[in-house]
Amino acid sequence: MERLELEALLEAVLFAQGEPVGADKLAAALELPEARVTAGLEALQKRYESPSSGLTLLRLGDHWQLATKNQYGPWVRKALETRRAAPLTPAALETLTVIAYNQPVSRAFIEQVRGVDSSSSVAGLLEKGLIEEAGRLDLPGRPVSFKTTDHFLRVFGLASLADLPPIRPEEPAQKEAIP
Repeated sequence: MERLELEALLEAVLFAQGEPVGADKLAAALELPEARVTAGLEALQKRYESPSSGLTLLRLGDHWQLATKNQYGPWVRKALETRRAAPLTPAALETLTVIAYNQPVSRAFIEQVRGVDSSSSVAGLLEKGLIEEAGRLDLPGRPVSFKTTDHFLRVFGLASLADLPPIRPEEPAQKEAIP
């Protein structure tokens, strides 16, 4: 399979998928080595950087997703007649921060850090698709744990969790006293 044919095939599959998909799954579906698929995805991503394209290929950690460029968002929203999602409340943002920096975490951990009941914040974040269940922890009662999703990465413009800002910014170097 030639390079351009591979890019076209990847483009078609990503468009049909609609959701983020891993290079490993694409490689399995296309019966190609993962390294070749990743190279094809990177070439496709570079091609979308052209100003004549309204699309972009997002790399979300180990996953890839075809999307429209941000600058065309207003027109896309108008065409789809989507309503603007309600912004996150301060409590929801605080809950999301606890999860993002400490995942996977239980509801009890979130409430211990925040000092208040977080049930409604967790439910709202689950509903918005920003977090998901990450299994059960090996603790008494086997509580459900939560982690962030690929949708969280997209919404906050992150390639991976490593791109989260540091919790404590580095201290500025102390200035030497001028004699």
